[in-house]
Amino acid sequence: MSWLLPASLLVLQAAPVPEETPPPSPPPGEEQPQPGDWEKDIPPVDPQIIEGRERPGYTAPLPDKIEQDNPGAVRAPPPQAFPAEQIPIPDRWRLIQSLGLVKENLLDPYHQNTLKGDRPIDRKKVPWLPITGDDWFFVANVISDTVYEPRSFPIPVGVQTTEDPDRNDVFGSSFSQVFSQTFLAGFALLKGSTTYAPPTVEYRVTLAYNVNYVDVPERRVLFVEPSKPSHRLDHFLGVQEAFVDYHFARFDTERFDFISARAGIQTFQSDFRGFLFNDQQLGVRVFGSRDNNRFQFNLGAFWRLEKDTNSGLNSVVQAPRDDYVFVVNAYRQDFLIPALTSEFTVVYNRNREADEIEVDDNGFPVRPALIGSLRGRDYDVVYLGYGVDGRIGRINLTGMAYWALGEDRNSFFTDRPADINAQFVALEASYDRDWARFRLSGAYASGDKNPDDDKETGFDAIFENPVFAGADTSYWIRQTIPFAGGGRAIGVNGRNGLLNSLRSSKEQGQSNFNNPGLILVGAGADFDLTPELRVSANANHLWFADTASLEAIRNQPNIDREIGYDLSASAIWRPHANQNIVFRLSAATLLAGEGFREQFTSRGGGREYVSILANVVLTY
Repeated sequence: MSWLLPASLLVLQAAPVPEETPPPSPPPGEEQPQPGDWEKDIPPVDPQIIEGRERPGYTAPLPDKIEQDNPGAVRAPPPQAFPAEQIPIPDRWRLIQSLGLVKENLLDPYHQNTLKGDRPIDRKKVPWLPITGDDWFFVANVISDTVYEPRSFPIPVGVQTTEDPDRNDVFGSSFSQVFSQTFLAGFALLKGSTTYAPPTVEYRVTLAYNVNYVDVPERRVLFVEPSKPSHRLDHFLGVQEAFVDYHFARFDTERFDFISARAGIQTFQSDFRGFLFNDQQLGVRVFGSRDNNRFQFNLGAFWRLEKDTNSGLNSVVQAPRDDYVFVVNAYRQDFLIPALTSEFTVVYNRNREADEIEVDDNGFPVRPALIGSLRGRDYDVVYLGYGVDGRIGRINLTGMAYWALGEDRNSFFTDRPADINAQFVALEASYDRDWARFRLSGAYASGDKNPDDDKETGFDAIFENPVFAGADTSYWIRQTIPFAGGGRAIGVNGRNGLLNSLRSSKEQGQSNFNNPGLILVGAGADFDLTPELRVSANANHLWFADTASLEAIRNQPNIDREIGYDLSASAIWRPHANQNIVFRLSAATLLAGEGFREQFTSRGGGREYVSILANVVLTY
C-alpha cells in the first residue's frame, strides 16, 4: 500500500542509504531517533476513499457513550404541554369516530362493533345498567352448530318386541342416524381495557338450546317402554355459563401477571387435552399467573350439575348432584427443559350418591347402573397427575399421566369396600414439515385384573372429553357401544370419550373402576392444503387392557383382547380463513377385531362399522 505514503518517503524507499554509510550523528543535546518515529508524521487514513464507500478492513472507533436522563420519555406529557387548539384523544374508538373512518353496522362482526366489544358502552343509552366509568364493554356471541350423523354400531334386539319379527337374535340391524341443531347465545359485560390485561370485572351468561332427532332400527333403545317408537324428537334449553369474575388489581405486576376469582357455572379443563375433567360446572375458582406468565395456577371446587339426557346440556331446574370435584394444579413453562411446559395436578372426587336412584328422561336407571349387584355406591378418589406440553427440538410433545387412589364403598362385584389403584398415561408426538404435521399417539388405561378381590384397578375419569388420537373424528371416541348381554343401559365406552368404563352414562352415571381398560396405538397426519382447507387422517389400533371384568359380567371365558382398527379422515373448510364459518366432513370405520366380534355383532355378521359426521358452525 505504498501509494498511500507521502512522496518524501517514496523517494527514501526508491533510493535507500547504503548500509556501509553510517547515518549522521545528531547534534549535541538532541535525542537519538528511535525506530517507528517516522509513523508519527503520517497523516490519518481517510476511511472513505470514494464517497459512499468504506475502505476494506477499516473499523471505525465507537462513539462516546451517551447517558440519558429524560423522565418525560417514559410517561405521557401533561396537558399543559399541548397547545390550546389541540385536544388529546385517549382511545382509538373516539379517534375513529371523530375522523368518520368507520360507520358502525351492528350486523357486521368483522368491523368495529359495539356488540363485539370494540367500543365502550355509551352509558347515556343504557341508563338502567348499574355501571360507572367509561371503560365498560359488552360482548355478544351467537353460534349455530348443526350436526348430521349417519352411523352403524351393534344394536341389541328388544326383549319384549322388535320392529321386525325376523330379528330373533341378540343383535339386529346396525344403522341409525342423528340430527342435532344447537344454538348458543353468550353475553358478557366487561370492565377495563383488556388489550394487554384481563378485565377488572366480568359478568358472563351463555345459554344453549338444542333440538335433536334420532332414528334407530330397534325398540327399547331410545325408550325403556317397548310400546314407544324407535325414533325420538327432543329439545332442551341449558345454561352452560353463568359466572362473575373479579380481578384483584393489587396483585398485578408490570408484566400483567394477575390473580382472579370466578364463581358460577364455568368451563374448566384439568389438563392439556381433557383426559380427566373437561366440563362446564358450578364452582368457585381462583386462578392467575406469576413470573411473567411463566407460572400459572388453579384452585377450584366444583359441585356437579345434572345433565339433560339427550342433549348433554346443564339442567339448572334439577338439584345438583351429591358429587364434588376439588382441583389444585400448577403449570410451569420451560420445566424440565426449555420450550416444555410441565403441569402438576391433584384432583379429588367425592361422590355420595349411594342412597339415590336416578332415572334418565328416557326411563332408564342411570344411578346405580344396572350392572352387577345393582346397589348404590359411594367413593372417594384422588388423582395425582403430571403432564407436559411443548416441544423438544423439532418434535412437538403432549403427554399426561394419572394415578388414581381411593376407596369404593361398595364394589358391584363383591358388595364389599374395595381399594382403588389405577393408572393412565397418554402421549402424542408430532413433527411439522411445511404445511403438514405427522402424529404418533399412544394411550394406556389400566384394567381390573380380578373383579372378585377387594381391589379395583380399572382406570376411569370424572368427565372426559379428550382432544386426542383423532378426537371426535375417530369412530371409537365418537360412538357408544351398548354392552348388550352384560347389563342394561350400559355402554362399553362413552360418547366423546376414550375409556372403556362400563358406565350407564358419562353425563349422569358414576365413575366405575371395575372395567377392562384400554390400550391404543395410533398414527395420523394433518395437511393444511390452503389457509382455508385442512385435511386430516388417523389410524388407531385398540385393545382391552384386561378382559377379566368382561368375562365375569358376560359369563363368557377367554375373550380376546383385540378391539380392532379405527380408521378415520376429515376435511375442515373455513371459507374466510377465520372461525366465523366452518364446514367439517368426516368419515370413520371400525374394523372389528377378534375380541369385539366375540361380544358384539350385527345382523348379517358384519365386521365393519361406520360413522359419518357432517357439521356446520356459524359464529357471530
